Amino acid sequence: MRFSINREDILRELQLMQGIVEKRSTMPILANILINVSENQIELAGTDLEVGLRTYFSGNIEETGSLTVSGKKIFEIVKSLSEGQNVTFKELEDLMMEVTSGESQFKVLCLSREDYPQIPEPKFEKNIVLPLEKVKKMIDRVYYAITQEQRYYLNGALMILNKGQMEMVSTDGHRLAYTSVPVENLNVEEEIKGIISKKTLGELKKMENDKLEYDLDENNLFFKVNNRTIISRIIEGKFPNYEAVIPKDNPNVLSVSREDITNAIRRVSLLSTERSKGVKFYIQKNQINLFSSNPEIGEARDKVEIEYEGKDIEVGFNSQYILDFLSNVQSEKIRMEIKDENNAVLMVPEVDDEIKYQYVLMPMKI
Repeated sequence: MRFSINREDILRELQLMQGIVEKRSTMPILANILINVSENQIELAGTDLEVGLRTYFSGNIEETGSLTVSGKKIFEIVKSLSEGQNVTFKELEDLMMEVTSGESQFKVLCLSREDYPQIPEPKFEKNIVLPLEKVKKMIDRVYYAITQEQRYYLNGALMILNKGQMEMVSTDGHRLAYTSVPVENLNVEEEIKGIISKKTLGELKKMENDKLEYDLDENNLFFKVNNRTIISRIIEGKFPNYEAVIPKDNPNVLSVSREDITNAIRRVSLLSTERSKGVKFYIQKNQINLFSSNPEIGEARDKVEIEYEGKDIEVGFNSQYILDFLSNVQSEKIRMEIKDENNAVLMVPEVDDEIKYQYVLMPMKI
């Protein structure tokens, strides 16, 4: 194996691999990336057995071949080289690879290609194309409500594709984030569902292009952007019935400036307890009084004007959970629909942009 390529061209791909390769693993080879050089293209591939990435690009190919090398170390080597330089990669005997650029020379120990896990190859025969920028905005709206726990089906976001519409939803048991958007020319014969891991969603947020090609098989979801394909193992399990969780008839509705309530919550939460981050809301006609206290520090109060004609309600929330929602809203005002101090509250932007956004939050005892 021997090829040369401009430093910047391969550095971009190696940078993306850093989010994929396993850094702490009982299988050392998972810290490696596969370099596979054919007659007309160079392939890099990495996997942690749950999420994988394949990327293809061209270069000056002199000899074909393949091997695996430390993803972190090869990235650090290429990054250290001078900008604009060409870099040559050459396979040596005894599973060594030589990297040269200008006067710089490195020899890196490799592992055999035969020991590298098989990474599934997608076909992309379903012709499902999604608007990438909208997908990334939807990911932002659900990403923070994904948990990491033993109930594997909560370790990702559920994506649902129907004819002309895409939905995404996540929950950690205390809150639920739901978003949907119409998609032109989305022709799926029947509903397609899949739970996408948090790591995969994080990698999709790094991609840049207009469109995202989507495919799946029995075990994997596939996402293609330009020359890169993310392979995500399907998370098994039945996702909770989110439609039953979203309140439909909360009678007490208030409207408030997103900026005003965000700033007030941030101030008051400074003196909330570290563990619960609890802030109490005293909701009255045309105002919310906010209160938090910590026996070891003190207490804080603030007041925000609102539009509200419902009954007086005293309810507590985790302040960070509300701020997560507020930081992803574009609308100048938000609406809160409340039943009482014991039931879930529904929060929505007062004015939806092209992407529908709903957030359900359980109150907490303070």
